[in-house]
Amino acid sequence: MSKHNLFAALRAAFPKDLDSLAIETDDGLQYSWRDLDRATAMMANLLQSLDLEPGARIAVQVDKSVEAAMLYLATLRAGYVFLPLNTAYQSAEIEYFVGNAEPAVVVCSTRNFGWVSPIAFKAGARAVFTLNEDRTGSLLERAVHMRDTHTVAQKGPDDLAAILYTSGTTGRSKGAMLSHDNLLSNAVVLKSYWGWEKGDVLIHALPIFHVHGLFVALHGALINGSPMRWVSKFDPKTVVRLLPRATVFMGVPTLYVRLLAEPALTRQACAGMRLFISGSAPLLIETFREWQERTGHTILERYGMSETAMLTSNPYLASQGPRRGGTVGFPLPGVGVRVHDETGRELPAGEIGGIEVRGPNVFKGYWRMPEKTREEFTADGWFKTGDVGMIDAQGYVTIVGRSKDLIISGGYNVYPAEIEGYINEMPGVAESAVVGVPHPDFGEVGVAVVTAKPGASLKAEQILASLKARLANFKIPKHCAEVSELPRNTMGKVQKNLLRDQYKGLFQS
Repeated sequence: MSKHNLFAALRAAFPKDLDSLAIETDDGLQYSWRDLDRATAMMANLLQSLDLEPGARIAVQVDKSVEAAMLYLATLRAGYVFLPLNTAYQSAEIEYFVGNAEPAVVVCSTRNFGWVSPIAFKAGARAVFTLNEDRTGSLLERAVHMRDTHTVAQKGPDDLAAILYTSGTTGRSKGAMLSHDNLLSNAVVLKSYWGWEKGDVLIHALPIFHVHGLFVALHGALINGSPMRWVSKFDPKTVVRLLPRATVFMGVPTLYVRLLAEPALTRQACAGMRLFISGSAPLLIETFREWQERTGHTILERYGMSETAMLTSNPYLASQGPRRGGTVGFPLPGVGVRVHDETGRELPAGEIGGIEVRGPNVFKGYWRMPEKTREEFTADGWFKTGDVGMIDAQGYVTIVGRSKDLIISGGYNVYPAEIEGYINEMPGVAESAVVGVPHPDFGEVGVAVVTAKPGASLKAEQILASLKARLANFKIPKHCAEVSELPRNTMGKVQKNLLRDQYKGLFQS
């Protein structure tokens, strides 16, 4: 049964030479594969010494560190459920997550212990430990006294491995329950589909409280036995310096934009790189093309969710087709993707509708929300992603937006991504976001919020006039506003809910 434990599969992929390099940090610390094995054993033994209930949750809100990654692996190894929490969350948010998940153990940074521990103990936590990015804290102080060998806990394929809370842009966050098999099946598919090979080295520059950094990046390197260059906080100069010593990089679009601002990013610097992957937010076609010109590499865009890990990917091999900017590629092997309209009818190629998915990577449901879980699955077992998109005749999937972002103006459906695409191509525009706000005549209309490129001057009336020459009148935003920057969450996604709130009174008398 331990073969179903995700940790067992990752551990089996460690190279034979356990004393070889596994992780090197940006400040020069080096960890061997033996270090990972021993440290995760000690932490797992610490957790098991607490005599926790089967399926106990371990909630973790700490700064990125190798030890934090070890804690995740140790939780899997011991057979418990990992609950990563965004480091930006404050007391009211932590109170909700901890109250909802009722973790047996909470791990936080020392600076937050004073306010996190009362919340944790009130919710019934057995223990609260501290862990800091400089390898200090009570977790390590306790773990160092534990045995450095450990028998991996037996788990079934459907046993929970992690709970990830969604970002909660509409209503309360929901805890997506992911099993060992959900995560392992995805890691195995991506290893093959992205051509992971012997000698690969990953630059790990993402947070580890999110699917992208915790599952896609970390699992990808571990299940291939590949070493990592560990970047605790993203810095473009550091990443460019590491490029000649790596082969794979994963980032969100904002990281690519910041890297392009570095003069040292050249074709020569990227000569040894095999693959650049982007996800978690839409990549502007301008960034896609500029990266091609500067580096000679074509970014591979993919699509996934907290509830499903990765679902689709542009091809790695040229024989499978080109990597097309603005799309998220094809469904991964074993993953089903379809597009339905509001009546449940499956739509033909090229038509826009709600994206539904199924596969071994799709989650088991929302934590303690059986009714919400039932609502989000179709009668025949497909998960309704809440994303709107289409599949073209060649099979490429394009995400148009979230269903909640859809604007219904005067009875017509307006898809913000289509309008944003036109605005982003206009001279001087750096980026745009289109949101729907209440309107007395049309029910809802679009508002375009734009940012200018450095040194550029934008005129709202010119942007709207240009759109009128290209799009049907019902799609034209009724207002255009220029801002210095768009609000984003920690993974680089534009927080359209904040923009809707900001402009919702624009047309109300």
